[in-house]
Amino acid sequence: MDLTLALVISVVVVALVFDYTNGFHDAANAIATSVSTRALTPRAALFMAAAMNFLGAHLGTQVAATVGKGIIDAPQGSHGLVIVGSGLIGAITWNMVTWYFGLPSSSSHALIGGLVGAALASASVVHWDGVLEKVVIPMILSPLIGFSLAGLIMIGILWGFRRSQPTKTNRGFRFAQTVSAAAMALGHGLQDAQKTMGVIFLALVVGGYQNDGDPIPQWVILAAATAISLGTYAGGWRIMRTLGRRIIALDPPQGFAAEAAAATVLYTAAIGFGAPISTTHTITSAIMGVGATKRLSAVRWGVAGNIVTAWVLTIPAAAFVAALSYFALHWMVE
Repeated sequence: MDLTLALVISVVVVALVFDYTNGFHDAANAIATSVSTRALTPRAALFMAAAMNFLGAHLGTQVAATVGKGIIDAPQGSHGLVIVGSGLIGAITWNMVTWYFGLPSSSSHALIGGLVGAALASASVVHWDGVLEKVVIPMILSPLIGFSLAGLIMIGILWGFRRSQPTKTNRGFRFAQTVSAAAMALGHGLQDAQKTMGVIFLALVVGGYQNDGDPIPQWVILAAATAISLGTYAGGWRIMRTLGRRIIALDPPQGFAAEAAAATVLYTAAIGFGAPISTTHTITSAIMGVGATKRLSAVRWGVAGNIVTAWVLTIPAAAFVAALSYFALHWMVE
């Protein structure tokens, strides 16, 4: 087996490991609100989320194209594969750090940061216009839109059900949350599995096994869908507690409003713009938006501040680890 083929296989395996960590790191995105309101049991919620992640991964490849072709240009051959592999190591490392501390950071932005950091360390081309247009602007807008849309949906629910009995209303919204949680999980698969597809496709192009204009191979879609689904089923209990309880104690109508708003933003970004936005940022901001309609003090802003700090650090931290990984791998491989 020649070096290039061995590196391609290694990068594909590492990409699927990242996809798996993405699944268990971000499982809370889809189901934390439903579990915290007792709309779903934890195990049933995880199974549903895993299944919907798998289905969502097959709904499009626009985000995969952005990640695979619009962020960096890696040189052909072993050097380019070292760059892609280093980017993945940076992303995985940050995922594990934030998972350990129970912080719902963005696996998506960790991946982008890792790729950019490895490219900068290797003096490769970074498409800053693509980073700005497809990453930075959506990174800023998606939480703002999620916050505002969730608040509007919650206000509509409060007005529409103002004369209803709370017990009956909560029971109905527990059923509704099953649908909204499924929609959220489907959107997570649509967004996050595609990012891994894009990285694997990039590795195949760099290794000489695909051309830039080729469609994403079906085996890549299936492998990414399977890895993220298995990771999702493995769960992410530390982060689930943060999203489900520590930001605000949710009731079923609030959980439904947050999930419905976040799912809407995910679908719009993926299908309409091919933008790799963070499911974590979107659902977290939606939860904050729902809480703010009750009263500003209902949101635990100290916890929210810690989460925002993790958001800000994600891209540079993953980039830094990826750059170190590049220097180490470059020395060993080349």
